[in-house]
Amino acid sequence: MANANNKVRFLTPKPPKPDRPLFVFLPGMDGGGLLLRSQIPKLVNHFDIRCLTLPADDRPSWDVLVGETIALIEAEKQAGNQHRPIYLCGESFGGCLAMKVVLEAPQLCDRLILVNPASSFRQQPWVQWGSHLTQWLPANLYPLSVIGLLPILASLGKIARDDRRALLEAMQAVPQHTSVWRLALVRSFDVDENQLRGIKQQTLVIASGADRLLPSLAEGKLLVKVIPNAEMVLLGNSGHACLLETDVNLYGIMQARNFLTESISQQSLVNSH
Repeated sequence: MANANNKVRFLTPKPPKPDRPLFVFLPGMDGGGLLLRSQIPKLVNHFDIRCLTLPADDRPSWDVLVGETIALIEAEKQAGNQHRPIYLCGESFGGCLAMKVVLEAPQLCDRLILVNPASSFRQQPWVQWGSHLTQWLPANLYPLSVIGLLPILASLGKIARDDRRALLEAMQAVPQHTSVWRLALVRSFDVDENQLRGIKQQTLVIASGADRLLPSLAEGKLLVKVIPNAEMVLLGNSGHACLLETDVNLYGIMQARNFLTESISQQSLVNSH
């Protein structure tokens, strides 16, 4: 049973900018919200950034997690300019959450970004088998299993040393019982193609071609085929945790794909002169 006092919350990595579009980041399995760190310097001039963080011991159902996330976004919308665009960016586990949030409260999202969403979990039998195995690992072996997973989760040679350390620390901060719970949530993810066709937001699906954890490229192709206003960006040599890679520029990707709202595009032109 989840602790009723243990609520999800938003981190504000930079001072609030209520006049700028709201950028909401929903994190991967680590749930920490801090692994957007290398993208923040490129996003901060154009967005008011919030990063969802999940308490390490919190084990909510999908319905509860979706409801709490929607409430946080609604509160931010009320606190700032209520007419500003809202960008929702979900990575891996957070990609599943983002899809559920958009389907439940479509009015809270103007742009949707899915980065190697874990909705592809069902296509990877060895990952499903391994997720069941996690709960049976002796407690003293679990930290070692996290370290062993690191080269599968990320292309370490493309990530700066400090960011590699941050990734490992974020993974190790999640207790074994919480990892088991979140893996079970992903296994139970049940959004079907008919529901996905109902997502009307302009959607950007970012897929890593060298993802060793999940078949993100195949999932990306499926999502852009089903979601009406979706397009895919292929990062051919990137791993699963691509947003930590030094040569990946999320803002640059959005700009190149004409994914930015008009206000941000005009601001970019002003800043470039």
